Amino acid sequence: MSIYLSNALIVQYEVEATILGELGAPMVGERKECQKIIRLKSLNSNTDISSLAQKVVEECRLIHPSKLREVEQLLFYLQHRKQSNDNQEKKCISSRDFKSYQGMELDEEASINNIDEYVELLYEDIQEKIRGATLIFQLARNPDNLEELIQNETVLGALARVLREEWKQSVDLATTIIYIFFCFSSFSQFHGLVTHFKIGALCMNIIEHELKRYDLWQDELQKKKKKEHEKSFRKYQSLLIKQEQLLTVALCLLLNLAEDTRTELKMRNKNIVHMLVKILDREDEELLLVVISFLKKLSIFLENKNDMAETFAVGKLARLVPCEHEELLSTTLRLLLNLSFDTSLRSQMVQAGLVPKLSSLLADEGQRQLSMCILYHISMDDRFKSTFADTDCIPQLMKMVFDCGEEKMDVELISLCINLAANKSNAQVICEGTGLKMLMKRAVKMKDVLVMKMIRNLSQHNGPTKSLFLDHVGDLAAQITEEETEEFVIECLGTLANLTIPDLDWALVLKEYNLVLYLKDRLKPGSAEDDLILEVVIMIGTVSMDDSCAAMLAKSGIIPALIELLNAQQEDDEFVCQIVYVFYQMVFHKATRDVIIKDTQAPAYLIDLMHDKNAEIRKVCDNTLDIIAEYDEEWGKKIQTEKFRWYNAQWLEMVENRQMDEAGEPFLYEEDGESFIGNRDILERPDLFYSADGIISADAAISPEFYTDFYSGELTQTGYMSR
Repeated sequence: MSIYLSNALIVQYEVEATILGELGAPMVGERKECQKIIRLKSLNSNTDISSLAQKVVEECRLIHPSKLREVEQLLFYLQHRKQSNDNQEKKCISSRDFKSYQGMELDEEASINNIDEYVELLYEDIQEKIRGATLIFQLARNPDNLEELIQNETVLGALARVLREEWKQSVDLATTIIYIFFCFSSFSQFHGLVTHFKIGALCMNIIEHELKRYDLWQDELQKKKKKEHEKSFRKYQSLLIKQEQLLTVALCLLLNLAEDTRTELKMRNKNIVHMLVKILDREDEELLLVVISFLKKLSIFLENKNDMAETFAVGKLARLVPCEHEELLSTTLRLLLNLSFDTSLRSQMVQAGLVPKLSSLLADEGQRQLSMCILYHISMDDRFKSTFADTDCIPQLMKMVFDCGEEKMDVELISLCINLAANKSNAQVICEGTGLKMLMKRAVKMKDVLVMKMIRNLSQHNGPTKSLFLDHVGDLAAQITEEETEEFVIECLGTLANLTIPDLDWALVLKEYNLVLYLKDRLKPGSAEDDLILEVVIMIGTVSMDDSCAAMLAKSGIIPALIELLNAQQEDDEFVCQIVYVFYQMVFHKATRDVIIKDTQAPAYLIDLMHDKNAEIRKVCDNTLDIIAEYDEEWGKKIQTEKFRWYNAQWLEMVENRQMDEAGEPFLYEEDGESFIGNRDILERPDLFYSADGIISADAAISPEFYTDFYSGELTQTGYMSR
């Protein structure tokens, strides 16, 4: 004898039957393995284990008194063991999913001992089949009975057969049987059993059929006359309630089976996503909860997400935001969060009007985090940032920021604020009243890098917003010290560099806060992280717009330091562009122009960068060199010569390519195949140039204007070199 414990004691024993002969000797013998289940309904945390064990041994003759100690140990284990996750999950499912569906109303209570009788009912007429299935369902609702039901080989086979053959005959019968299999599907160890009877595939067929029936009902209602419509509508409502119960349990079962990704893939191949999205039009909240939970699980895979985009699921989900059903709302937001990682779906969210809806949920503490995360994703797209200005989102966010006091701010909150601050309309709303002042106070006091990053974004907008920063220049400049962390200084420098305000006396700021020495020291390659050095260069470019500042910086020896940095960072386009921009600013002012031109090799570096592959660098270089050429004749000639050499090289390369293409250009050759220009350099052919058109000057030198015109395409109109 052995004893096994579940929520009961199971006594396993053997029965041996022997037929004795006339002389009493055994003639025929047979052994059979049996078991007896002893249910312990009275067992709880306060039960006296010794008394209960004594009672079990006394009442069960199969257990020998010598096993009393073993029974006590098993009961003690049962009393103190923790509930498994599966049981907890099952209890949760039972309390929610079965309260609205009890199956057929019966006066009798099911007993596991009568299971064979219930199976027999499955072979009778429809009503008896429903009765039998309902009684089995009562047993299946108790997880303790599932193992025993499995051991009866005919139960599940009979249920699967009836469902397969007669689900179209009775919605009640189909719903009850699927509920039974759903009870098994709630436990992973039974998934193989449910799959064996192909219940999942059958549920897919049932769902597809019911959705078609729903469409037919809708069509029929549309066709009914007004008098008949009310009666038909009442009938439709009763049918709809039963259908939605069927859809709910079928989808619950499929959702459980979808734990296996291979099974989930089979469902996708049968258009599960399209079916689920179609059901989103329904009103039943329990059904919608299951559908959206299923979609949320499916949405983590790219193919399913694309299916949801194609079927415009977002538009259907938008009507559920907000809703009074808290769990349904929360699940909907989680699905939307998964979908919001896709740019096209974020666009659908904006078009569906979700920005103001989600903004209204920021006041709901239970849904705030999810709503904020979705809004953050939407705010990542520049084209959608302006949609926030017309909602109450920004005032609510600012209130949350200020309510944090000196506590650490949620990263989702400040991240959303940083994104929104990058839009001019939003920035104006943020800075309204004492908004900017309060942000500056927190940033400086807490040394909050993220809040300062938000302030930096606010400072980039021209107009009234930028003027508000005049009151805070001193606070920002005071943070530019070696004692502060680099991350914080970077944001402060970036903010100051954005303040291109005519009324701002930069010279006074540089002197008062001793910034020139700091800026110069940070220009040395390796003196700090590249991000900080780059911000220093940008800052120098901003303050160089002021005459006195530019002179102060040039006098301090910053220009050679910039050239040294240019050499060190010549492969970094951002560094090169910003350094060249500083030179561009400095050549505007006479004092610094002379220093740039006469005391440094900056023009030579600019000439080398004239033909850089980066268009922005070329543009800034050209503008700077044009100013230098205008004010310095010697450098003007060098710049003109370099442009001439560049355009000339381009033209020669084109001519050489034409010469190589003999088949395509026969007019360059005489009848005997000898080239008209022979072996001479094409530039030695004076008859190819036309001084009458001003192309050749009096001294036979080709003017740079010729190459400028050629390079811009103006000469090709004559047909001389057109291709």
